[in-house]
Amino acid sequence: MLKNIKFTFPTVFEILIWVFYVTLYKYSYLLEQSRLPHISNNDLPYLHICLYAICSSLYLVPYYRWAVPKLLDKKRYWLLLGVTLILLLVVSVYNNAAFAWLFALFTKEQPVGKYFEVLAKARFVDFNLVLTDLLAFFCIAFARFSYQNEVKRHRIETDHLQLQLSMLKTQLQPHFLFNTLNGLYGMSLTGSKDTPRFILLLSQMMQYILYDCDKETVQLGDEVSFLKGYFELEQKKFPNASISFIVPEHLDELAITPLLFLPLVENSFKHGKHKLSDNASVEAELKLTADSLIFTISNHVIDDVPVAMRSARAGGIGLINIKKRLELYYTGKYEFTTGKNNNMYIAQLTLKLK
Repeated sequence: MLKNIKFTFPTVFEILIWVFYVTLYKYSYLLEQSRLPHISNNDLPYLHICLYAICSSLYLVPYYRWAVPKLLDKKRYWLLLGVTLILLLVVSVYNNAAFAWLFALFTKEQPVGKYFEVLAKARFVDFNLVLTDLLAFFCIAFARFSYQNEVKRHRIETDHLQLQLSMLKTQLQPHFLFNTLNGLYGMSLTGSKDTPRFILLLSQMMQYILYDCDKETVQLGDEVSFLKGYFELEQKKFPNASISFIVPEHLDELAITPLLFLPLVENSFKHGKHKLSDNASVEAELKLTADSLIFTISNHVIDDVPVAMRSARAGGIGLINIKKRLELYYTGKYEFTTGKNNNMYIAQLTLKLK
């Protein structure tokens, strides 16, 4: 049964309030108000009062678990104020009297029974308890409301980025497939013996995009294999260009979000000078250190690209997408930089592993 309990911050906070405020503070407060005879060598006398403090507070559970979060979410602040005043100034009085009457029935022959009889008949508002109840249980309600909003916001962002990833895959598939098939068609015309191997490579890459990337995380080795195939196909399209992808010989069993590096790779091949000049390059390197994963990619830029187009490239959909995904999945654990050095455009992404 305990396995089904989710120990989130609001849950832990609620337990602490019930233990320290209701069970200990309210018990000691009511015990002091009762002025019952002292019992020597007993640190917790008259435990009936402790049980009464717990039972008489149960009516507040629907208030802080349901009413306050719902009304705050709907911005019904005046209604919330009215419900709070009625609950604490009216309902609490009759609730406390009812439980005091029940406890008086079961403790008639005990000294504490007279105290419960007095509580049942008095029906007065104890403003000290009302204010502390309001503070304690409204804090629980606000914690639950804030947590629910954060979970909702995180779910929306996750769904949005998942949609963006699906759009990225959808955009990649026709463009990538069209260009690659053109290259394979050219190879088939020349009777290249590499044609079957590149068809198989393309098939494996499309399978990775269509099926493997539907998971929230993928193995780093699988992502690297996909990128290797991408670089190999691009090298085949531009055989005279210098295209390289350097990776460590041994990759740790790391899990990363799928297609995380793809926008950077696409940008380099889309805007690189290698398409126009044999003396240009696209070079990428993946490094693993004790606490970081570093991906760096650089390419020669086309000299006469207008400034407006360079700006568009720097803020393109792909880079916006990767920044949002990094902020969601690697908050505080990444560094992402882009810039131009002489005639080279360089992008570097560092993921902190610890």
